[in-house]
Amino acid sequence: MNISVAIPLYNEEESLPELCNWIDSVMRENTFSYEIILVDDGSKDGSWNVIENLAAANSNIRAIKFRRNYGKSAALNVAFEAAQGEVVITMDADLQDSPDEIPDLYKMIMTDGFDLVSGWKKKRYDPITKTIPTKLFNWATRKASGINNLHDFNCGLKAYKNELVKNIEVYGEMHRYIPVIAKWAVFTKIEEKVVQHYERKYGKTKFGIERFVNGFLDLMSISFVSKFGKRPMHFFGLWGTISFFLGGIVALILSVEKIYKSAYHIPTRNVTDKPLFYLALVAMVIGTQLFLSGFLGELISRNSNDRNNYQIQKKI
Repeated sequence: MNISVAIPLYNEEESLPELCNWIDSVMRENTFSYEIILVDDGSKDGSWNVIENLAAANSNIRAIKFRRNYGKSAALNVAFEAAQGEVVITMDADLQDSPDEIPDLYKMIMTDGFDLVSGWKKKRYDPITKTIPTKLFNWATRKASGINNLHDFNCGLKAYKNELVKNIEVYGEMHRYIPVIAKWAVFTKIEEKVVQHYERKYGKTKFGIERFVNGFLDLMSISFVSKFGKRPMHFFGLWGTISFFLGGIVALILSVEKIYKSAYHIPTRNVTDKPLFYLALVAMVIGTQLFLSGFLGELISRNSNDRNNYQIQKKI
Protein backbone atom coordinates (compact mmCIF):
# COMPACT_ATOMS: atom_id res chain seq x y z
CA MET A 1 0.00 0.00 0.00
CA ASN A 2 1.33 3.42 -0.96
CA ILE A 3 -0.28 5.82 1.50
CA SER A 4 -2.07 5.84 4.83
CA VAL A 5 -3.89 9.09 5.62
CA ALA A 6 -4.35 9.46 9.39
CA ILE A 7 -7.03 11.93 10.46
CA PRO A 8 -7.77 12.61 14.14
CA LEU A 9 -11.14 14.33 14.61
CA TYR A 10 -13.46 15.72 17.24
CA ASN A 11 -16.94 16.97 16.35
CA GLU A 12 -16.34 17.33 12.60
CA GLU A 13 -19.48 15.75 11.13
CA GLU A 14 -19.96 18.52 8.57
CA SER A 15 -16.50 18.41 7.03
CA LEU A 16 -15.90 14.64 6.88
CA PRO A 17 -17.82 13.77 3.66
CA GLU A 18 -16.16 16.58 1.71
CA LEU A 19 -12.72 15.73 3.08
CA CYS A 20 -12.96 12.00 2.32
CA ASN A 21 -14.26 12.63 -1.20
CA TRP A 22 -11.43 15.11 -1.79
CA ILE A 23 -8.81 12.60 -0.63
CA ASP A 24 -10.36 9.82 -2.73
CA SER A 25 -10.30 12.06 -5.81
CA VAL A 26 -6.61 12.88 -5.35
CA MET A 27 -5.69 9.23 -4.80
CA ARG A 28 -7.55 8.02 -7.88
CA GLU A 29 -6.09 10.78 -10.03
CA ASN A 30 -2.55 9.72 -9.02
CA THR A 31 -3.31 5.95 -8.99
CA PHE A 32 -2.21 5.53 -5.38
CA SER A 33 -3.26 2.55 -3.30
CA TYR A 34 -4.37 4.01 -0.01
CA GLU A 35 -6.31 3.86 3.22
CA ILE A 36 -7.94 6.60 5.28
CA ILE A 37 -7.76 6.06 9.04
CA LEU A 38 -10.32 8.20 10.86
CA VAL A 39 -9.88 8.35 14.63
CA ASP A 40 -12.94 9.75 16.38
CA ASP A 41 -11.62 11.25 19.61
CA GLY A 42 -14.87 10.93 21.57
CA SER A 43 -17.00 13.24 19.41
CA LYS A 44 -20.31 14.36 20.90
CA ASP A 45 -22.00 15.17 17.59
CA GLY A 46 -22.93 12.81 14.77
CA SER A 47 -19.37 12.30 13.51
CA TRP A 48 -19.38 8.53 14.09
CA ASN A 49 -22.63 8.03 12.18
CA VAL A 50 -21.14 9.96 9.27
CA ILE A 51 -17.99 7.82 9.46
CA GLU A 52 -20.01 4.60 9.39
CA ASN A 53 -21.81 5.75 6.24
CA LEU A 54 -18.56 6.80 4.59
CA ALA A 55 -16.87 3.47 5.44
CA ALA A 56 -19.82 1.55 4.01
CA ALA A 57 -19.48 3.44 0.73
CA ASN A 58 -15.66 3.35 0.51
CA SER A 59 -13.70 0.22 1.46
CA ASN A 60 -10.50 2.27 1.80
CA ILE A 61 -11.86 3.99 4.90
CA ARG A 62 -11.02 2.51 8.31
CA ALA A 63 -12.16 4.02 11.58
CA ILE A 64 -11.45 3.92 15.29
CA LYS A 65 -13.67 5.44 17.97
CA PHE A 66 -12.54 6.38 21.47
CA ARG A 67 -15.01 6.09 24.35
CA ARG A 68 -14.08 9.60 25.46
CA ASN A 69 -11.92 12.52 24.43
CA TYR A 70 -8.23 11.64 24.96
CA GLY A 71 -6.63 14.32 22.80
CA LYS A 72 -4.93 14.59 19.44
CA SER A 73 -1.73 12.84 20.50
CA ALA A 74 -3.60 9.72 21.56
CA ALA A 75 -5.55 9.68 18.30
CA LEU A 76 -2.37 10.00 16.24
CA ASN A 77 -0.58 7.30 18.22
CA VAL A 78 -3.42 4.83 17.60
CA ALA A 79 -3.52 5.78 13.91
CA PHE A 80 0.25 5.25 13.61
CA GLU A 81 -0.07 1.78 15.10
CA ALA A 82 -2.77 0.89 12.55
CA ALA A 83 -1.13 2.48 9.48
CA GLN A 84 -0.01 0.08 6.74
CA GLY A 85 1.08 2.45 3.98
CA GLU A 86 4.69 3.06 2.96
CA VAL A 87 4.07 6.74 3.63
CA VAL A 88 1.85 7.98 6.45
CA ILE A 89 0.28 11.39 5.98
CA THR A 90 -1.49 13.21 8.78
CA MET A 91 -3.95 16.05 8.35
CA ASP A 92 -6.67 17.76 10.33
CA ALA A 93 -10.32 17.08 9.64
CA ASP A 94 -11.42 20.71 9.43
CA LEU A 95 -10.62 21.20 5.69
CA GLN A 96 -7.88 23.72 6.48
CA ASP A 97 -5.31 21.22 5.13
CA SER A 98 -5.40 20.44 1.42
CA PRO A 99 -5.29 16.81 0.18
CA ASP A 100 -3.88 18.21 -3.08
CA GLU A 101 -0.52 18.38 -1.27
CA ILE A 102 -0.40 14.58 -0.88
CA PRO A 103 1.38 13.68 -4.18
CA ASP A 104 4.26 16.10 -3.52
CA LEU A 105 4.58 14.97 0.08
CA TYR A 106 4.66 11.33 -1.04
CA LYS A 107 7.37 12.12 -3.59
CA MET A 108 9.54 13.89 -0.99
CA ILE A 109 9.46 10.76 1.20
CA MET A 110 9.77 8.04 -1.45
CA THR A 111 11.93 9.75 -4.08
CA ASP A 112 13.87 12.43 -2.20
CA GLY A 113 14.49 10.14 0.76
CA PHE A 114 13.27 12.28 3.66
CA ASP A 115 12.13 10.64 6.88
CA LEU A 116 9.64 13.38 7.71
CA VAL A 117 8.22 16.30 5.77
CA SER A 118 6.38 18.96 7.74
CA GLY A 119 3.96 21.41 6.20
CA TRP A 120 4.50 25.16 6.59
CA LYS A 121 1.41 27.33 6.45
CA LYS A 122 3.36 30.34 5.27
CA LYS A 123 0.18 32.33 4.64
CA ARG A 124 -2.26 31.69 7.46
CA TYR A 125 -5.93 32.58 7.72
CA ASP A 126 -5.95 32.80 11.50
CA PRO A 127 -6.53 35.78 13.85
CA ILE A 128 -3.50 37.69 15.10
CA THR A 129 -4.13 36.34 18.61
CA LYS A 130 -3.17 32.94 17.22
CA THR A 131 -0.46 33.79 14.68
CA ILE A 132 1.82 35.82 16.97
CA PRO A 133 1.94 33.22 19.81
CA THR A 134 2.47 30.54 17.14
CA LYS A 135 5.55 32.34 15.79
CA LEU A 136 6.95 32.69 19.30
CA PHE A 137 6.27 29.02 20.01
CA ASN A 138 7.98 27.90 16.79
CA TRP A 139 11.00 30.11 17.47
CA ALA A 140 11.43 28.63 20.96
CA THR A 141 11.07 25.08 19.62
CA ARG A 142 13.71 25.67 16.93
CA LYS A 143 16.17 26.97 19.51
CA ALA A 144 15.51 24.15 21.97
CA SER A 145 15.48 21.30 19.45
CA GLY A 146 18.15 22.43 17.00
CA ILE A 147 15.78 21.74 14.07
CA ASN A 148 16.33 25.11 12.44
CA ASN A 149 14.77 24.40 9.04
CA LEU A 150 11.18 24.12 10.30
CA HIS A 151 8.95 27.17 10.64
CA ASP A 152 5.71 25.44 11.68
CA PHE A 153 6.13 22.51 14.07
CA ASN A 154 2.42 22.31 14.86
CA CYS A 155 1.14 22.06 11.28
CA GLY A 156 -1.21 19.08 11.10
CA LEU A 157 -0.20 18.26 7.52
CA LYS A 158 2.88 16.06 7.67
CA ALA A 159 4.30 13.03 5.85
CA TYR A 160 6.32 10.24 7.45
CA LYS A 161 8.10 7.05 6.53
CA ASN A 162 6.17 4.11 7.92
CA GLU A 163 9.31 3.01 9.74
CA LEU A 164 9.37 6.32 11.62
CA VAL A 165 5.82 6.16 12.97
CA LYS A 166 6.38 2.57 14.11
CA ASN A 167 9.38 3.62 16.20
CA ILE A 168 8.03 6.63 18.09
CA GLU A 169 5.40 7.08 20.76
CA VAL A 170 3.13 10.13 20.88
CA TYR A 171 1.44 10.82 24.19
CA GLY A 172 0.09 13.68 26.33
CA GLU A 173 0.12 16.67 24.00
CA MET A 174 3.37 15.76 22.26
CA HIS A 175 1.83 15.85 18.77
CA ARG A 176 3.29 19.37 18.50
CA TYR A 177 6.78 17.92 18.83
CA ILE A 178 6.74 14.91 16.53
CA PRO A 179 9.72 16.32 14.54
CA VAL A 180 11.63 16.62 17.83
CA ILE A 181 10.65 13.09 18.86
CA ALA A 182 11.72 11.85 15.42
CA LYS A 183 15.09 13.57 15.71
CA TRP A 184 15.80 11.95 19.07
CA ALA A 185 14.83 8.61 17.52
CA VAL A 186 17.60 9.28 14.95
CA PHE A 187 15.27 10.02 12.02
CA THR A 188 17.17 13.15 11.12
CA LYS A 189 16.22 13.68 7.46
CA ILE A 190 13.57 16.28 8.20
CA GLU A 191 12.37 18.78 5.62
CA GLU A 192 9.67 21.38 5.21
CA LYS A 193 7.19 22.12 2.44
CA VAL A 194 5.10 25.25 2.02
CA VAL A 195 1.46 24.17 1.95
CA GLN A 196 -1.86 25.86 1.27
CA HIS A 197 -3.86 26.93 4.30
CA TYR A 198 -7.62 27.40 4.05
CA GLU A 199 -10.03 29.20 6.31
CA ARG A 200 -12.14 26.94 8.52
CA LYS A 201 -15.30 26.11 6.62
CA TYR A 202 -17.35 24.38 9.31
CA GLY A 203 -17.48 24.44 13.09
CA LYS A 204 -14.96 26.14 15.33
CA THR A 205 -11.42 25.55 16.57
CA LYS A 206 -10.95 23.03 19.38
CA PHE A 207 -7.85 24.71 20.82
CA GLY A 208 -7.64 27.70 23.15
CA ILE A 209 -4.86 30.00 24.32
CA GLU A 210 -3.87 27.47 27.01
CA ARG A 211 -2.26 25.30 24.34
CA PHE A 212 0.69 27.70 24.12
CA VAL A 213 1.41 27.41 27.84
CA ASN A 214 1.03 23.64 27.67
CA GLY A 215 3.22 23.63 24.57
CA PHE A 216 6.20 25.20 26.33
CA LEU A 217 5.81 22.85 29.30
CA ASP A 218 5.70 19.87 26.94
CA LEU A 219 8.84 21.13 25.18
CA MET A 220 10.70 21.16 28.49
CA SER A 221 9.42 17.67 29.29
CA ILE A 222 10.39 16.12 25.97
CA SER A 223 13.82 17.77 26.01
CA PHE A 224 14.52 16.33 29.46
CA VAL A 225 13.11 12.86 28.80
CA SER A 226 14.92 12.58 25.47
CA LYS A 227 18.30 13.42 26.99
CA PHE A 228 18.07 11.97 30.48
CA GLY A 229 15.18 9.50 30.45
CA LYS A 230 17.51 6.48 30.84
CA ARG A 231 20.15 8.24 32.99
CA PRO A 232 18.40 10.69 35.35
CA MET A 233 21.34 10.73 37.77
CA HIS A 234 23.44 12.47 35.13
CA PHE A 235 21.11 15.46 35.39
CA PHE A 236 20.07 15.47 39.05
CA GLY A 237 23.48 14.31 40.25
CA LEU A 238 25.30 17.09 38.40
CA TRP A 239 23.15 19.90 39.73
CA GLY A 240 22.95 18.28 43.15
CA THR A 241 26.73 18.17 43.33
CA ILE A 242 27.07 21.79 42.25
CA SER A 243 24.43 23.01 44.71
CA PHE A 244 25.79 20.99 47.67
CA PHE A 245 29.41 21.95 46.87
CA LEU A 246 28.67 25.68 46.66
CA GLY A 247 26.64 25.60 49.87
CA GLY A 248 29.34 23.62 51.65
CA ILE A 249 32.11 25.99 50.55
CA VAL A 250 30.17 29.04 51.76
CA ALA A 251 29.39 27.37 55.10
CA LEU A 252 33.06 26.36 55.49
CA ILE A 253 34.28 29.89 54.75
CA LEU A 254 31.89 31.35 57.32
CA SER A 255 32.98 28.80 59.91
CA VAL A 256 36.71 29.38 59.30
CA GLU A 257 36.16 33.13 59.48
CA LYS A 258 34.39 32.76 62.82
CA ILE A 259 37.13 30.53 64.25
CA TYR A 260 39.90 32.86 63.03
CA LYS A 261 38.34 36.03 64.45
CA SER A 262 37.49 34.34 67.71
CA ALA A 263 41.08 33.11 68.08
CA TYR A 264 42.43 36.65 67.65
CA HIS A 265 39.62 38.24 69.65
CA ILE A 266 38.32 40.16 66.66
CA PRO A 267 34.66 41.17 67.08
CA THR A 268 32.40 39.21 64.75
CA ARG A 269 28.78 38.11 64.45
CA ASN A 270 27.72 34.55 65.08
CA VAL A 271 27.60 32.39 61.97
CA THR A 272 23.89 31.77 62.56
CA ASP A 273 23.26 35.53 62.54
CA LYS A 274 24.42 35.85 58.96
CA PRO A 275 21.82 35.47 56.12
CA LEU A 276 24.53 33.97 53.90
CA PHE A 277 24.72 30.97 56.23
CA TYR A 278 21.06 30.16 55.67
CA LEU A 279 21.45 30.53 51.91
CA ALA A 280 24.34 28.06 52.09
CA LEU A 281 22.21 25.72 54.18
CA VAL A 282 19.37 25.89 51.67
CA ALA A 283 21.82 25.15 48.82
CA MET A 284 23.08 22.06 50.65
CA VAL A 285 19.53 20.83 51.34
CA ILE A 286 18.56 21.36 47.69
CA GLY A 287 21.69 19.51 46.60
CA THR A 288 20.78 16.57 48.82
CA GLN A 289 17.24 16.51 47.48
CA LEU A 290 18.49 16.54 43.90
CA PHE A 291 20.76 13.61 44.70
CA LEU A 292 17.85 11.68 46.17
CA SER A 293 15.73 12.53 43.11
CA GLY A 294 18.50 11.17 40.91
CA PHE A 295 18.71 7.90 42.88
CA LEU A 296 14.94 7.45 42.76
CA GLY A 297 14.97 8.19 39.04
CA GLU A 298 17.67 5.58 38.49
CA LEU A 299 15.69 2.98 40.46
CA ILE A 300 12.57 3.68 38.41
CA SER A 301 14.50 3.70 35.13
CA ARG A 302 16.33 0.44 35.82
CA ASN A 303 13.15 -1.35 36.82
CA SER A 304 11.02 -0.12 33.91
CA ASN A 305 9.88 -2.60 31.27
CA ASP A 306 11.54 -0.69 28.41
CA ARG A 307 14.93 -0.07 30.06
CA ASN A 308 16.62 -2.12 27.31
CA ASN A 309 14.27 -1.17 24.51
CA TYR A 310 16.62 0.13 21.83
CA GLN A 311 15.79 1.01 18.24
CA ILE A 312 17.56 -1.41 15.90
CA GLN A 313 17.76 -0.27 12.32
CA LYS A 314 19.10 -3.41 10.63
CA LYS A 315 20.21 -6.96 11.34
CA ILE A 316 22.24 -9.40 9.26
